[in-house]
Amino acid sequence: MKVTIKFFAGIAESVGKREHTIQVNQESTVKDILAVLIDEFPQAKDLIDKSMVSINHDFAKLDQKIIESDEIALIPPVSGGEEPLFEITNKPLSADQVIAKVSNNMAGAILTFVGTVREFTKGKKTTYLEYEAYPEMAIKKMKEIADEIKERWPDAKVAISHRIGKLDIEEISVIIAVATPHRNDAFEAGRYAIERLKQIVPIWKKEIWEDGEEWIGNQER
Repeated sequence: MKVTIKFFAGIAESVGKREHTIQVNQESTVKDILAVLIDEFPQAKDLIDKSMVSINHDFAKLDQKIIESDEIALIPPVSGGEEPLFEITNKPLSADQVIAKVSNNMAGAILTFVGTVREFTKGKKTTYLEYEAYPEMAIKKMKEIADEIKERWPDAKVAISHRIGKLDIEEISVIIAVATPHRNDAFEAGRYAIERLKQIVPIWKKEIWEDGEEWIGNQER
């Protein structure tokens, strides 16, 4: 089937058009569409990686399937700036998007930590988790962690994204990306970041089991 994607702002300038039609199969998803666009417009890869996709005027998830009648648009970052390095969000997280925030021409390594929801904890079967945060303070503490890392590893660049709300088993709860010129520094700084996040960032999770539930502070995980 054929689908048409609308382009705006910097992406439209980069590809030289406002719309583009591609051929995809009946089972294609948003992720598949993005892969095709990056292949056809490699010069716009960075912007495409940072963009959201809307389907029929609503933001879409990467695994959402496309149908031929959909109105699809690529939405680049708004407000004329880069995406924030630190965020608390109720939207699904993407490792590629967080990596793109720290990628730079001085980086010889990018260490990525991805925390996911596991099914069993201390012998108890988890049904799902609920995350809650004090967003303003959490962002401030994430920035403090990045500042601490910069003091120890001056060339490091850090990005942290944490999801809140209901998360099912295997969904991503947190992503930390650390870019450094050398791989040893990336490993050390990445471990430092996740341990400090557990210690000082005000995020809580409720573990919902088959036979009960309990709120747990971030430092207790």
